[in-house]
Amino acid sequence: MFRATDFLGKCSKPSRIGSLLSKIRHQSRDTRAVQAYEPNVDRSHINGEHAKVDWGELGKKEVSPSSGIVNHGLSSLSLCKSFALSPSPQRQTMLPASDCFKRIHTKASPQSAMNDCELSNDHSDVVEEYANLKWDELGFCLIPVDYMYVMKCSKEKNFSHGILTRFGRLEMNPSSGILNYGQGVFEGLKAYRTEDGRILLFRPEQNALRMQMGADRLRMPSPTIEQFIDAVKHTVVANKQWVPPPGKGSLYIRPLLMGSGPVLGATPAPDYTFLAFASPVGNYHKGYLNLVVEEKFYRAFPGGTGGVKAIVNYSTVFKPVAEAKAKGFSDVLFLDVKTAKYIEEVSTSNIFFLKGNVISTPATDGTILPGITRKSVIEIAHILGYQVEERAVAVEELFDSEEVFCTGTAMVVNPVNSITYQGKRIEYKTGPETVAQKLYEMLVGIQTGRIEDKMGWTVELN
Repeated sequence: MFRATDFLGKCSKPSRIGSLLSKIRHQSRDTRAVQAYEPNVDRSHINGEHAKVDWGELGKKEVSPSSGIVNHGLSSLSLCKSFALSPSPQRQTMLPASDCFKRIHTKASPQSAMNDCELSNDHSDVVEEYANLKWDELGFCLIPVDYMYVMKCSKEKNFSHGILTRFGRLEMNPSSGILNYGQGVFEGLKAYRTEDGRILLFRPEQNALRMQMGADRLRMPSPTIEQFIDAVKHTVVANKQWVPPPGKGSLYIRPLLMGSGPVLGATPAPDYTFLAFASPVGNYHKGYLNLVVEEKFYRAFPGGTGGVKAIVNYSTVFKPVAEAKAKGFSDVLFLDVKTAKYIEEVSTSNIFFLKGNVISTPATDGTILPGITRKSVIEIAHILGYQVEERAVAVEELFDSEEVFCTGTAMVVNPVNSITYQGKRIEYKTGPETVAQKLYEMLVGIQTGRIEDKMGWTVELN
């Protein structure tokens, strides 16, 4: 049971007492909701005995708490909204993002720091242009920012309006579709700060389209392209002090769509949540890549979900990647599951091979993710005069390629120094005069506004 004394002893500020009272009021509402159903419980049985339910009808129709199912300690609100943001009271003051970050990374716990940085109706505080962060030391790891965007809908309806809320924990029903059956897809895109202070997104409509493809594959409703882009824009603008200075990195945005409603049988969830959060990032890989061809594990199979950005695709690569890194490799290169003779992709990126004036990359035929960076690099390569082939690439072609490079939102364009296959190490050309470097410079130039965007790929935020 919630006891005020458990928290009052820890409260040293009046604002925390306000937070405590809010928690008491919230729990009291939940308690009253539970008590409202108590007349439906058969009190002749104690400690988990039967409620008054026609047990022969189970599975034929949904049985609500008012029909006699015991609530098991959850309020009616929790049953209807199985994926809800933890309640947090509004305050009269708001700490600057830099102070929040200092608290999170000092002695204060992340949760207590976030409690002192709650959303406020008073926006009189002036937020600094940049968060207090060592931008030169950015890697690719989560740094908590201020806000995230959340939008919900039920299975038979469409997404409507979303909200910006403080970045923080989410409540989730243990039987939600995402937790039990992995019903979810995600995207990744970046916001860049230009030399003249503008903030640019790179091809967000492509991410929106790809999320719709993934949602259709997993039987989920999806935001429209306009809703997706609007959510990303709101997320970036609300966290603009976390967009790194020019040349120091980017703000990585992670849109996420999941089955958040409760299910027991293997069926689509009744309710869905779309959210977008962000984190400032640097390079995904530092330096050139040294890959090893994986011959025991496979990333995807025909008819599966390899061609969409399904959440379930990624945890299956953890084991082979961990084993490869333990042997000194950067990442693994997967082969096709049918014959193990054709190259597919690296764990989180597409791959390209250069020989002469021809750049070859495995075709996206359902087992390979159609990367947006991949698509952009192909278009840039055409502009630069290279012939690009999207086709089946035999593993033997590793031996006569001149250059190899990987592409992805996180790594952008990353040269491969070597690939090891069946104990043989093949090395490739790297350095400033390579085709990979030319592609990288043109792509990043467009993304950061240093090169005129004649392709119409960037979206400027106001």
